[in-house]
Amino acid sequence: MPSPLYSHYLAAGGLVSTDSRQPQPGTLFFALNGPSFRGAAFAPQALAQGARHAVVDDEALAATDPARYTFAPDPLRALQELAREHRAQFQHPVLAVTGSNGKTTTKELLTAVLAQQFKVLATIGNLNNHIGVPLTLLRLRLEEHDFAVVEMGANHRGEIADYCQWARPTHGLITNIGLAHLEGFGGPEGVALGKGELFDYLARTGGTAFVNTLDARLPGLAAAVPTRLTYPGPADTYPATLLAAAPAVALRLADGTDVAAQLTGDYNFPNLAAAAAVGLHFGVAPERVAAALAQYNPQNNRSQLLRTARGNDLILDAYNANPSSMAAALRSFAARPGAPADKLVILGDMFELGDASRAEHRALGKLLLGLGLGGAILIGPEMAQAWNKCAPANTLHFHTKEAAVDWLRRQPLTGRQILLKGSRGMGLETLLPLL
Repeated sequence: MPSPLYSHYLAAGGLVSTDSRQPQPGTLFFALNGPSFRGAAFAPQALAQGARHAVVDDEALAATDPARYTFAPDPLRALQELAREHRAQFQHPVLAVTGSNGKTTTKELLTAVLAQQFKVLATIGNLNNHIGVPLTLLRLRLEEHDFAVVEMGANHRGEIADYCQWARPTHGLITNIGLAHLEGFGGPEGVALGKGELFDYLARTGGTAFVNTLDARLPGLAAAVPTRLTYPGPADTYPATLLAAAPAVALRLADGTDVAAQLTGDYNFPNLAAAAAVGLHFGVAPERVAAALAQYNPQNNRSQLLRTARGNDLILDAYNANPSSMAAALRSFAARPGAPADKLVILGDMFELGDASRAEHRALGKLLLGLGLGGAILIGPEMAQAWNKCAPANTLHFHTKEAAVDWLRRQPLTGRQILLKGSRGMGLETLLPLL
């Protein structure tokens, strides 16, 4: 017997909303609270804009019209429990994807490959948190979809475990374990334990893990999972070979099928290999795997290859950054064909590193010094630590993005290879018109 709230969800045709500012035609509205507002205050507005029903934590408001309001002490928890109830009705594979780096790119690649054979429901954008995961699950259409790919992000331990309780994944993939969100996880070991919660869930429930053997930590984290499928090494279940990393990645599958991708950098090889492994496991023909990977063209500030009007070859990788992804991107950039003198990096602060921030930025400066690039523009107060390590080797440091913008306007860059990378809060993609 469905819960009363699930009955309202079905009556709303599976349409759920959490933002009263958006049109609400026929939706089930959840009045979520924020740090400076109470969602129930906006519920009447949502109903006036066409929402069918509202879930609020204001008991008095709910009592005014029980046909249109449901009282819940915690609307967010109600949303999560509704997602759990709906997921229980779905009888097809659910693949959860997490990791320190590359999870959104991998999720997009997986979706492209699996869509060759399945009707796939996948996380939109990076709606991968305690609100986004339930909203993703509630987009499942039981009569339409036969596969779900759910991205799970986390910045502290316990989050992935919670998401697994709602999503109940049958399969799981951890892209890698890196130095991301150190502040919340409490250090590298905390990152491994936090991301490993996905494999812990699969071990308890008899699931299947796809294991990237290029990351030495992952086979151990997956050891208790009853079914383990490995990639991309020669002795793995689904081997693949890296043929080239620049200007774009090329790889060869075990049967000899070649894949020419539109992603750059050897750090994207395991992401592509993961999508190939999953696709092959679920019966997608190798040639269709190769075609799907070749057609994927990133449009989300992640490893985008751009030729600018000023003759610059630009790698736009400005969606996010942490010490692991920054080091991988820099080493790959330095290895690209071309004269070192023509290569320039524009790097922004790395966030959420806590007490490790100064040391990690200093380590970045030391890495830069050893790469022998033609120049670096470092932006943000934390990047002063990197600048102190590599100055004055063709390196500039600006405390603010505005100061960097002013310099770039006065000193236009032309005919260069440029890597643009920084944490999301830096918004370095806004520099693109100047490049």
